[in-house]
Amino acid sequence: MTGYRITKVAPLFEGWRKILGFTVQKPDGDSMDREILEADDAAAVLPYDRERRTVILVRQFRVPALHRNGEQALLEAIAGLLEGGDPKDCAIREAMEEAGLRISSVEPVGSAWSSPGAMTETMHLFLAPYRQSDRVAEGGGLAEEHEDIEVLEIGCAELARMLDRNEIHDLKTLSLAQALRIRHPDLFEKA
Repeated sequence: MTGYRITKVAPLFEGWRKILGFTVQKPDGDSMDREILEADDAAAVLPYDRERRTVILVRQFRVPALHRNGEQALLEAIAGLLEGGDPKDCAIREAMEEAGLRISSVEPVGSAWSSPGAMTETMHLFLAPYRQSDRVAEGGGLAEEHEDIEVLEIGCAELARMLDRNEIHDLKTLSLAQALRIRHPDLFEKA
C-alpha cells in the first residue's frame, strides 16, 4: 500500500484537543477527506502486588461513555498524557497523582496507536510491581484537570472474572490485564 499523499491539512477546531482536516490523494488519483483528532501520546500502567495478588485500577467519569452507553464512569488502568516527557516517567507520575501510589520500576508491555483511524495518540503500556506500603497518598487526580478519580484495589482472581465476563470496557486496561495474566500467571492461581 503505497502512493497515498497528504495534499492539504487545515485546522478545523482547537480547544482541549485539536481536530485537523486532511485531504489525501489516493494512488488512483482520486482524493478523500478525513478529520483527525491530534492528541499527545500517553502512558498507562497497571500496578500489581505480587504478595497480596491485587491490582490497582481507577474509576473515573468519561464523557464518551456517558454519551454512548449512559455509563457514569469507566474502570481503567492509571493513565495520563506524556506532556513531552518520557513514557516511563509519565507512568510513575500518574500512579502518584491518580492512585497515591509510589512505584519505582515499570515493566514495558508495548506501545500502540490508541485509535489509528481517528487520532494521532500512541499509548505506552506498562505493568508495575508495588507493595501495600507504597500507597503513600490518597490519589484521586488533580483538581485543576477536573479529575474525580476513585481508586480501587481488587484481587487478581476478581480481575480474571471481570475479563472472562467481558466487564472491562477500556482497551488499554483490557490489554494490560491480559498482559499481566500472560506474564505473571502465578498471580491468578488459587492460593
